[in-house]
Amino acid sequence: QVQLVESGGGSVQAGGSLILSCAASGYIFTNKWMGWFRQAPGKEREGVAAIYTGSGFTIYADSVKGRFTISRDNAKNTLYLQMNGLKPEDTAMYYCAAGGRQLYGAWSQLNQYNYWGQGTQVTVSS
Repeated sequence: QVQLVESGGGSVQAGGSLILSCAASGYIFTNKWMGWFRQAPGKEREGVAAIYTGSGFTIYADSVKGRFTISRDNAKNTLYLQMNGLKPEDTAMYYCAAGGRQLYGAWSQLNQYNYWGQGTQVTVSS
């Protein structure tokens, strides 16, 4: 049974930093697409960043480029999201998502990912 467990969320002031982690179990972590998504109240879930765990190739949403960094540790089956320069508009529930070996559409499409974590809340105050 695949499980994705996020951690590291919390409350920070604008300009602060957080590191999110996503521990995967029951899932072959290598050579797969994995992503971070977020959903703010009243808004649709949106893609934040994705990574191909084989090569380490990364993609980011324009809104987080230069501030967030997605990475992985294949030996630990763990995905990370380093978030710097946080803004109030980054406030959301953040979700880890695990996909397959290929993308059949845009990386930010929810249906590209088969498994989802339960989410971790990030709140940024001004």
